[in-house]
This record gives sequence, C-alpha cells and structure tokens, in this order.
Amino acid sequence: MFFGRAQELSRIDQTLAAARLGTSGVLVLSGEPGIGKTALLDQAVARATAQDMAVLRARGVQQEADVPFAGLLSLLRPIAQHLDALPDPQARALKVALALETGGDASGDRFAIGAATLGLIALAAEQRAHLLVVDDAQWLDDASLHAIAFAARRLLADQIALLIATRPGALADDSSLATLRLEGLDRDASRAMLEHRAGRALPPGAADRTYERTAGNPLALAELADVAPELGAAAPGPALPVETSVERAFAQRIAALPEPVRDLLALAAAEATGDMEALHAAAATLGLTWDDLDDTTAGVVTPSTNAIAFVHPLAAAAAYRAATPATRRASHRALAVAVADPDRRAWHLAAAATGPDADAAAALDAAGERARARSAYAAAASAHERAARLTAQTAERRTRLLAAADAAWLAGQGERADRLLQDADPAHRDPAVAHQRGHAALRAGRVDEAYNLLTAAAEHHPDHAVVLLTNAVDAAVWAARPAAMLTAAQQAHAALPPHATDHDAFLANLALGMAYIYNGRGEDGAALVRVAIAILEDSDVLNNDPRLLASAAFGPLWLRERSASRRLIARAIDIGRAQGAVGALPFALWLAARDAATSDRPAVARALYEEAIRLARETGQATALAAALSGIACVEARQGDEVAAREHAGEALALSGRLGLGFFRLWALDALAELELGLGHLDAALARLTEKERVLAERGIADPDVSPAPELVEALVRADRATEAAQRLGPFEQHARDKGQPWALARAARARGIVDGDDDAFAEALEHHERTPDRFEEARTRLCRGEARRRARRRVDARDDLRRALELFDELGAAPWAERARSELEATGETARRRDPSTIDQLTPRELQVALVLAEGATTREAAAKLFLSPKTVDYHLRHVYRKLGISDRAALAEAVAPDPDESQEGVLMRGPDPAPTVAP
Repeated sequence: MFFGRAQELSRIDQTLAAARLGTSGVLVLSGEPGIGKTALLDQAVARATAQDMAVLRARGVQQEADVPFAGLLSLLRPIAQHLDALPDPQARALKVALALETGGDASGDRFAIGAATLGLIALAAEQRAHLLVVDDAQWLDDASLHAIAFAARRLLADQIALLIATRPGALADDSSLATLRLEGLDRDASRAMLEHRAGRALPPGAADRTYERTAGNPLALAELADVAPELGAAAPGPALPVETSVERAFAQRIAALPEPVRDLLALAAAEATGDMEALHAAAATLGLTWDDLDDTTAGVVTPSTNAIAFVHPLAAAAAYRAATPATRRASHRALAVAVADPDRRAWHLAAAATGPDADAAAALDAAGERARARSAYAAAASAHERAARLTAQTAERRTRLLAAADAAWLAGQGERADRLLQDADPAHRDPAVAHQRGHAALRAGRVDEAYNLLTAAAEHHPDHAVVLLTNAVDAAVWAARPAAMLTAAQQAHAALPPHATDHDAFLANLALGMAYIYNGRGEDGAALVRVAIAILEDSDVLNNDPRLLASAAFGPLWLRERSASRRLIARAIDIGRAQGAVGALPFALWLAARDAATSDRPAVARALYEEAIRLARETGQATALAAALSGIACVEARQGDEVAAREHAGEALALSGRLGLGFFRLWALDALAELELGLGHLDAALARLTEKERVLAERGIADPDVSPAPELVEALVRADRATEAAQRLGPFEQHARDKGQPWALARAARARGIVDGDDDAFAEALEHHERTPDRFEEARTRLCRGEARRRARRRVDARDDLRRALELFDELGAAPWAERARSELEATGETARRRDPSTIDQLTPRELQVALVLAEGATTREAAAKLFLSPKTVDYHLRHVYRKLGISDRAALAEAVAPDPDESQEGVLMRGPDPAPTVAP
C-alpha cells in the first residue's frame, strides 16, 4: 500500500501527462535517505507503464561513483540501437563514452556527450512517450550525472518525462531544474503506515511517539513498526537520527547471521554491480558458497540467478562496515581476479592495498587514461589521484598527480585541481604545473593569483617564459592592471628566441600590442597586433585552434578594426561548435556578442550573451561569466530594460569585486551609467561615471576608448556644469589624438561640440563615425547636435539630425534614447510618429539563435547539434519564430534575419555596417 503523498503524486501525474502531449517535463525529487523517493519513482513507473509510456531506468550505486558512465550506460542501453542516427561526432563521442566502441579519439568532450544523450533520448521518444527515471543520483558517477543534467536542462518539446531522485545537495547548483523537496509523512499517514506494517492498531501514544522520533520518514517508520508499541511508553526524547537508525536496523539483522553469510554479504557489497558470475568466482576463491544465503537474508538482499541486490543502499553500507578490514581487503583481492572489466579490477586492487602497490597503481593509471578518453574527467581524476597515492616513486607520483589535476580541471573541479597541483609540486619547480595552476586560476577568475603564479614560474623557467608570461598578460588584462600587463608583455617579447615558433611569436606580439594600447601607446600597439594576426593567418595549425582564434580576435577589437576580428571570431565559434570544444565557446561568443552590440544588432548580441552566460556557468568559467554578464547589462541598459540591466550589472560587480576582475567592473559601471543617462537620472549617472574615472586613474589605464570623459562632458553640460565639463575634455582630446583611431576621435569631437556648441566639431565627429559601424554613437552625436541647434533657435536645422537620431535609436531598440530624441523633435514643432517594434526584437534570445542557424541553411538536426538542443525543441522555437515574424517557410526566414546569403552563420551573428567593429576593451 502507498500512504500519503497525494500532492507529490499529482505533480508526477502532471509531468507524465505533459510528456504524453509533447511537452517535456523534468522533476527532481530531493530528500533525506528513506524519505520515500524510490517509492514515488516506483509509482511513476507503474503509472507510466499503464499509460503505454516506455520506461528507461538507472540507479546510482555508491561503489560505482568512480566508474565512468556506469549510470548513463544503464539508462541508455535499451535505446542504444538509435545511436547511429545521431550526427557522427555525437554518436562517436557517446559510443566511446559508453565503451560501445573502442580505439580512436573520444572526439569531443563531456558537452558533446551531453548533447548526444539529449539527441538519443529525443530520437527514442519520437515514436513513443518515454519516462526516464534516475534513482540515487547522489551516487551517480560525475560523468553520467553531467550528461543527464545537460540533457535535462534542454528538454522542452519532446515526449519525455525525467524524474531524478537524489539527496539534498547533489544537484544544488542547478536551479534550472524543477525540484520537489520531500518531507516526512504527516501524522495521519504515519499512523496508517505503522498500523498496516504492525498488522494491528497501536496502543495510545505509540504512533505519535514513533512519528515524533522519525519525523515521518517512511523507511524509518517501516523499520521501527515492530517496536512501535513499546515507543509509546518510552521516555520523551529527540527524534531518532534517521540515517543512523535505518542503518543500525540493517546492521542488527546482519550481526545475527552466521559468519559465512556475513562474509558473503560483505563480498556482495564490495562488488556493487551484483555481477553473479564474478561473485561466484570470488566466493569460491574465499571458500564461500552462495548456497548459504537463505530466507534469513530476505530483509537485506534479494538474490537471483543473474544478480544480487541489496534492498536499500544503507543495507549494503551496513554489510560492508560490519566486516573486518581484513575481510574487506580479501573480498576486493578475490574480486580483482574475478571481474572482467579492467576499470572495476583496478579499483578492487586499490581497495585491497595496504600501502604503496605498483600493480594497483598501474591499473588505476590505465583506468584513468580510459576514463579521460571517454571524457569522464571526474572519474579520471579520481583514478589518477588514487594511483598517485599508491605510488612510492616520486617522479612517477608527480606525473600521476599532474594527470589527476588536469582531469579535475576539465571536470570543473577547480579547487581539487589546485590541491592536486600543490601536492604534485609543492616547491613550484615544474613549469607544466605552474602553467596549469595559472591557467586554472585565470579561467576561474582568480586573476591576481594567476598573474603571480605565472610570472614567478617564468623567472624560474626561462625556456617556457613566452607562454607563461603571455598568460600572465591575460590575467593582468582582466585584473585591469595595465602596468603589470606591460611588464609581462615586454618580458615575453624579449624572451622570443631568434627562430621562435609561430605559436610563441603570435602570443608575444599580440600580448605586447594589447599592452601598449591599454597603456596609451595605440600606434605602437596597432602595429604589433597586426603582426600577430598575420602570423596566425599564415599558419594552418594555429588557424584551427578556437582558443587562439578567439584570442587573436580580441586584439583588433582594441583598435576597432572590422575585417580581422570579425572573421576570426566567426571561425573560432564555427570550429568550437564543430569540435565540440565547448570550453572555448564562452569567450568567443562574448566577443561576437560585443561586436554585435556595438554595431547594429542588439538582439543578436543578447542572444549570444545569453548563450555565453549559460555555457560559462556550466563550465565554471568565472572570467567569461563576468564578461558576458557585464556585456549583456550594457545592451539592456541601452534598451532601457532597467530590471535586467541592474540585475546583471549587479551580479557582474559582485563577481568582479570578489575575484578582482577590474576589467569587467568597468564595463558594469558603464552599463549602470548609461542606464541612468538614458533614464534622465543625471546625479546617479554622474556618480557612476565619476567612480569609473577614479578607478581608471588609480589603475593608470590610459586607453581613451575606456574613458568616461565624453559621457561625463555630456552629463555635466546637461546639469549646467559646463566649466567642469570643459576641464574634463582637454586631456581626453589629447589621448584620442595620440591613439588616432576613428572611434576615439569621434567621441572627442562630439564632446567638443557639446561644450562649445560648435557645428564644425559635430561635423568632424560624424565624419569619423562613417569609418566605424557603431550606429548608437552616431545617433548620440546627431541627438547632441540636434539639441544644440534647437537651443540656438535653429529648429529647422535641428530636425534632420533629430529625425535620423530617432530612426537609429528605434532601429537599435534604445527606447529611452529614442524617447529623448522624439521629445526634442517635437520641441522643434514636428510630430514624431512612434515606430512599431522590429519583428526580430519580438524574438527571445533562444528563438533568435535558432532562427539564425536555420537561416544559414542548416537542417533541423544540424541546428539541434550546434545549439545543444533536441530537434523537436528546435521545431518548437521555429514555430514561434514563424508566428512572430508572420512567415511560413525557410526562404522567408533567411530573408528576415539573414538578408546576405553570402555570409556564414557566424558572420550573420556578427554582421554590422562597414567598415569596423567597436568593441570597447
């Protein structure tokens, strides 16, 4: 019988019903041990089966937590016949991961496997609704849990219901998954369950006392049903510790069994798969026989001809703990001989070891390599680390710890990677360790730590100085430390040997070029950046690395030169998607978004920023996350989306402050300042702009493109503080002339026009704007000239500028600025018609991403593979796109969102008017 849980069963029924109607549902059942998660899953399976839904089921096993993809294989094995229908890279990655195919490269990473998992279950559900059930997710191996969670977050329009049962904390960071927290049964349901189990009515007070001591935990109630009558007369006291009491109940049963039976149970607990062939062989080695299992073990295990299963994970824990250490080691030694799987054999050898053991260490090291080849990085880290602990020889031990650290970083376990690297090289003598530690700290956002690690390592390892120091330059960029950036870049460039490799020459020239620009030497920097780009473009090897391509694209953005950066970003994204190199995508997507935001495609920018944010969170890249958060806040501020802009800018400021990411603190301040300016809050805008000005001065940042002087001039003049505005303008004009780039010169000329009311200055600004794609800056200049002309009573002359400003602001969705231009135009005596919103502006970021990929000519399945979605989810978004745009076919879609058929998909994502992008570093 099933007691209570009416609301929980209703949620499950709703999830199943939605799946049968084609709307995916995911529900996490979270609760303490014994709370009834498995019972609810059993009810869900029974109901789904009665409704003709197919059921896939997996269960985490504590002893298999380091066996890569054990849980995923259990879940997907029944539908493996669909694998060949997946895109080749995904099919290959998943086959290798599940050990269904051996040899070769894993062809991708854990994200490719997650995408393949999503694709496979979506394929299976095309003909029949499916229920996927995952029990004890807290004990799933990390690789399986990641793949399942990756798929769960992207389910939308497939006939799939996914139920995941776990203890609190296993999926604590995944707020995107609907979670149902299970509490104990209520008092009435507890009484009904106790009396049913006891087979009779309980004496007064017994049910209440049992309820109070178990907090309604169903498993505890079941285990204590026999003694519940006595609890009514017991002295009052605190509730029983549920997990301890449940395990103790199993331990008491096991302790009463004969020693050979206890040894058999310990053996079964040591081999979590329940593999009877291996268990029989191991038992024979130990002089045991499974015939000794009889009805006395019915409450602990459920034996069969093919497997042996404990009735509850805590029963297995009790059986294993009850055995002596010698008995446990003997069990593992026997199993190491009996099992066929080399990974399981390796872990059994390790569990049997009492000290350094060369055989066990070698076996685990090989298991780690196999796990890494299957992209099971957490399992690889555990295997390599345990191998290192079993290794006596120092050099070999360090090599294994390095392998463990690298795998831990790839698994997103940054703190663990740091600890392993420290263990591997406590004296910091190994350049490979220093580089790994610095790079890990850099991606995790700990930029000051990264800089110090990398520069110190370069001093001790001059042969590796170029790579170490150019990584240090990256750290100094994100920390907004121009002096430190220049020092490291100059040292890296000086360390280049006469016949340097293309790789080192590219890195050193790019680093020094960017450092010069950030320190106010724009002309010198531009020359070196162009040298770096030429090196990369001439190298077939470098030109196929998405990480180097994205880094290369960053250089021209300091100059705002279109051709090189836009093409490089496009290639970086294209290669990153094709190779499944998701770790490289957040940075490239951020660059593409910034390019789109500062040209004429703000809707595309928001779509790209949202993807960058999602992937940065999933890959644990705090630096990329801060970049994308501050970037999207700038777009939202410009468009007057006050709530979202403040939320994203606030998160970026908090993250930047915690990690020392000064670069993105400046961007977040930009966003808030522009939001206040657009809303007409002059005092608040001046406070933000002044704060940014102070930070730049403190840090010695001399690049005019990041200076707030033009915005300060405008705000001060509007606040009737023209004298202060003029004082700010002179130094900025000199910096802009020194840099000599059109974007900086345009802003300087506009500021001069605002202060002096000088038509010639505004005209000069507009000439410079023609050499940049930044339509927003052009619109601001026209708005300012129109306002100046209207104040000078030149209303007719003002109208042309104000009309064009209004048109541009409307096209860019910059609502507050459009309203300001409209008010100014109406003040000249001309009525301004309100523009209907762009149809593209009506699309959500995900809908726009789908539209852009499909407009390029990709099939639904190709688009699904690129965007890590299921084909039905792509179709779902496409239907919404068609409805919102008022179209009905792909040809019309291409015309609506990608009018230039010669551009690639990524070119469409970043298209802007000629001749140059305007990403502000």
